[in-house]
Amino acid sequence: MRLTRTLGLTLAATVVVAMAACSGGDKKDTGTTPKTVDKVNYATGFGFFGREAYVYTAIEKGYFAEAGIEVSVKGGNGTGDTLKNVSGGQIDFAPVDGTGYLLQVGGGQVKGVTAVAAIHQRSLAGIMTLDDRGITSPKDLEGKTVGDPTGSTIGLMFPMYAQLAGIDAAKVKFVNIPAQQLPAQLAAGSVNTIGQFVVGKPTIEKAAPGKKAVVLQYSDYLTDLYGNMLVTTEKMAKEKPDLVKRFSAALLKGLAYSIDHPDEAAQFLKKNQPTQDAQVAAGELQLMGAYVRGGSGPVGALDSQRVARCIAILHGANMIPSGLTPEKVVSFDLTPKA
Repeated sequence: MRLTRTLGLTLAATVVVAMAACSGGDKKDTGTTPKTVDKVNYATGFGFFGREAYVYTAIEKGYFAEAGIEVSVKGGNGTGDTLKNVSGGQIDFAPVDGTGYLLQVGGGQVKGVTAVAAIHQRSLAGIMTLDDRGITSPKDLEGKTVGDPTGSTIGLMFPMYAQLAGIDAAKVKFVNIPAQQLPAQLAAGSVNTIGQFVVGKPTIEKAAPGKKAVVLQYSDYLTDLYGNMLVTTEKMAKEKPDLVKRFSAALLKGLAYSIDHPDEAAQFLKKNQPTQDAQVAAGELQLMGAYVRGGSGPVGALDSQRVARCIAILHGANMIPSGLTPEKVVSFDLTPKA
């Protein structure tokens, strides 16, 4: 009897060990072990204003985590500076103004960069002032100063805007001011106007209480141009297309959610950037909605024929030489389809 009991216990223990081994093998085979997380560096387009909240929405809503991506966010300082950082490998992904991007690539200042999505279907670029400055039309800019970071798309596009709007560009002086300081410098009267995306109106009016912002939109004269485009390196697009698609999809999901839920997205921004005003941020996001969904395709879509028209506009204005094609600036196999 004792021998039988001992044999029974030994057999039971053997079965338990075997089951445990099988169980461990099953866990490994079904993919329950931790997956590798891709870490990427992202720069905003222009500081940490409300219009940039969508990256934090994608983080806080878990869209990047679901895609197996961990994102480190840095404040950008305009198209020219950001493109240099992407091209140099310091930044993996960033939104830059589409026109400024075409000017930089077409002019040969930047290489090794490609666009993979459109953040805005229409250009947000413009010049902003206050209602007490006596500036109500483009012609009024002559003899005035414009605060704007060196290399910003506002400055890059200004000669073309001036040509179409009938301004003598030589009579307008641009003053280098970092992105985050622009609203305060305008309010203080250090400059007459500032380069600013049109959705920045709530931010400017907060900085100058009791005054109304006056907006001169580039899109009044420069039609058919995209706003911000999401860019990465050609190396990343070629060697890690799956990562590019996962990142782009998560970011665009955050973008769509932000313009549909501006108040919540503004809170996500304030959580990560406590100095930002959530109410002002929500106002920017509300204004941005029409620009994000201004096209015929899904959020983020880039159309090759429209990109070709954008290139033609810049070439026709003698802003870039001939030879630039849509395929040289956009990886259409990685973009949402228009």
